[in-house]
Amino acid sequence: MAKPIPQPDYLTLGEILRPHGIRGELRMKILTNYPERFITDDIDTVFLGSSPEDDSPEPYTVKAARFHKQYLLLTLVDVTDRNVAETLRGQFVMIDMENAVPLEDDEFYLYQLIGMAVETEAGIQLGKVKDVIETGANDVYVVRGTTYGEVLVPSHEETLVDVDFEAQKITMRLPEGLLPDKS
Repeated sequence: MAKPIPQPDYLTLGEILRPHGIRGELRMKILTNYPERFITDDIDTVFLGSSPEDDSPEPYTVKAARFHKQYLLLTLVDVTDRNVAETLRGQFVMIDMENAVPLEDDEFYLYQLIGMAVETEAGIQLGKVKDVIETGANDVYVVRGTTYGEVLVPSHEETLVDVDFEAQKITMRLPEGLLPDKS
């Protein structure tokens, strides 16, 4: 049985796109299912890093946050003008796992799927999950294996049959024509 991927120290909430205005406000692309936590004061401290895998991000105190169109405008205590805000362009906004939203019994974090084996209901082995692409409509699992190479498998209620964390296996119901004919 494959070992599950270790829990990261931080979860990514968003990415700083650019400064917004002249007072240090930051325009953030939202990469979390729970952005309202910024508005309800549930988040006091965020960590900024150069990538979601950054293992030593810098802590910042959140002063304020508000929604603007499909973005979050974030104000951090020590970011007081546009010049300082500009230096944070491209940084990823993270939260430590201790402050992550608790999951329901049937929920999981996407990082937990990386490395899991993927097979169809018929038992066809597709490979292992190498990445998860969030498209907005549904997630897409990037599955790499020896028989079919890299396969992009859409994940939604019609295709995702089961996720078994103990067996480290995902069972999928594939749309017709997704796999190339190997005959």
